[in-house]
Amino acid sequence: MTQASPSPAALDALKATVGPGGWTEDPAEIAPWLTEWRDRWHGHTPLMLTPRSTAEVAQLVEICAAHRVPMVPQGGATGLVGGQVPFGEVLLSLRKMRTIRDVSPLDDALTVEAGVTLLEAQQAATAADRRFPLSLAAEGTATIGGVISTNAGGVQVLRYGMMRDLVLGIEAVMPDGRVFNGLKRLRKDNTGYDLKQLLIGAEGTLGVVTAATLKLVPILRSRATAMVGLTEAAAAIELLARAKGETGGGVEAFELMRRIGVDLAMAHIPGVRDPLETPVPWLVLIELASGEAGAAEAALERLLEGALEAELIVDAAVATSEAQRAAFWKLREEQSAAQKPAGPGWKHDVSVPVSRIADFIDEAEAAVLAFEPGARISAFGHVGDGNLHYDVLRPIGADPAAFMARQSEGSRVIHDVVARFEGSISAEHGLGRLKTEEARHYKTAVEIGTMQAVRRALDPHRIMNPAVLF
Repeated sequence: MTQASPSPAALDALKATVGPGGWTEDPAEIAPWLTEWRDRWHGHTPLMLTPRSTAEVAQLVEICAAHRVPMVPQGGATGLVGGQVPFGEVLLSLRKMRTIRDVSPLDDALTVEAGVTLLEAQQAATAADRRFPLSLAAEGTATIGGVISTNAGGVQVLRYGMMRDLVLGIEAVMPDGRVFNGLKRLRKDNTGYDLKQLLIGAEGTLGVVTAATLKLVPILRSRATAMVGLTEAAAAIELLARAKGETGGGVEAFELMRRIGVDLAMAHIPGVRDPLETPVPWLVLIELASGEAGAAEAALERLLEGALEAELIVDAAVATSEAQRAAFWKLREEQSAAQKPAGPGWKHDVSVPVSRIADFIDEAEAAVLAFEPGARISAFGHVGDGNLHYDVLRPIGADPAAFMARQSEGSRVIHDVVARFEGSISAEHGLGRLKTEEARHYKTAVEIGTMQAVRRALDPHRIMNPAVLF
């Protein structure tokens, strides 16, 4: 989407609001924030704004609304669907809003500004003898505002839910510059529409999240981690059901990896090795946790013994130190990075019912190979909540440009399988620039129409991240 250049009067007003140090037109300073991690999008902007307070954000948005200046809010720029990249819009960076406003252990609540990283929020919770239980590979860079705006998931959704399940309250600047002050610590508030939920996952289209009150949980006193080998994906689903049943909800993470992803990680990521002695087609990383000392370790031992007897798994390695646990997690978290040296690929973030994951893997592979013979498929992800990162790598020796030219058609092949399984073409990354148009093919007219009506009501001039969503 091409944007008209903002008027000099509008740009001058925006600069005056934040003052020196709060804006830049320097291409060198702006450049790192215009490129998506996978190098798929390289944007441009006439101005990057870096406000330091909610009041400044409100003034900036009010000016943009008055002058009809489109803007793109941005956090840590770790998104993978291009929703944070401006193409002519003003770039509104929240990275300088880094205050931890309040920690309330008795309320199990933590209030932070949008530019606080996910890791910093976790550390603030730990300092109060609590835990913020959302974790993902980019947590050292991803900001709370961005994580909320994309409704990020991560590796512990199975037990704690997506980001929308972990937000008690939100402060946000609406598209006309008014501030929605919804920073509540309440678990119950049954007084009409839950406005914060409109903003969670809206990718900056309904307002700019400036702060949030997050839900904390108790520190767990025991944790046990294992990497297990399986011959087929279907066994992983049976193992998951057994693990949930035996632990009474103690499964923190259940991550599936295909052999090709493990091999690529060992080849391209320093310090990564196969945790099992014998290569197997599938690996699952299991993590159990409990509030009782020693309980998770005992539960994991019982689970693995029973799974071996039932021939659900063929091998297992249990982490006996924090270093070994970190090594297991590094293998999982570097799956995407390990693919980069292999060249470009067709990336997909999909979800299907947990019970259908193995069937989906089989059917999707057959469809992909019929469309692109020789393609290599790396399927990995949060199988515990039905989310797979389904990536298709080019056949050995194939021309990269020719392969990528078929991406749209190839993705439609995969997404059609997802739709037949009543799944979603975006499980946790959002739609952004990558999937907005594709989603029109699968969303119903009622869904699209309702979203458009909400957006028109709140942002009639469509200045908030205008190229994203409907």
